[in-house]
Amino acid sequence: MEPTQTALIVPIPEAEEAVGPFRASLDRAASWGVPAHVTVLYPFLPPQQIDEQALAVLRDTIAGIPRFGVALTHVDWFGNAVLWLAPQPDRPFRDLTGAVWQRFPEAPPYAGAHSDVVPHLTIGHDADKPVLTHAAETVAAHLPINAAIDRVRLIAGTPDVSPWRTVCEFPLGAHP
Repeated sequence: MEPTQTALIVPIPEAEEAVGPFRASLDRAASWGVPAHVTVLYPFLPPQQIDEQALAVLRDTIAGIPRFGVALTHVDWFGNAVLWLAPQPDRPFRDLTGAVWQRFPEAPPYAGAHSDVVPHLTIGHDADKPVLTHAAETVAAHLPINAAIDRVRLIAGTPDVSPWRTVCEFPLGAHP
């Protein structure tokens, strides 16, 4: 089946050991083959709109943001339904989202559902509170998790139907 959606993510492989076992059962995206990550923009453009021009604009835009280091410092919650890790600093992720959204205004983050887009790495969602609380306590014992952020990945797939695959990776710019 052809992909129906795309997303821009920053994979954080350094977090896999801590969050992977929980994401496998508590985060639908993990079952689609999406790695532990912080989302830059989802949904992004429909797959049929990803052409050489769009890729060139992405490449230039992302190269304009310097590479950065981040620490996943604590677990946090959106209500009682979503458990996530907080990256510090979060400003570079906000800058990435803002820069890409400015170049692709037809693709607002989360389809415009949230007025403030909070950078986060999802551990799990929509599970019983004791299950998520256990995940929070277990993952917290692994913190902080430090990561070097040097690229953004464009992925494509169909939620709940087909695995997501990497379309392209874009390097961030040099350190300032």
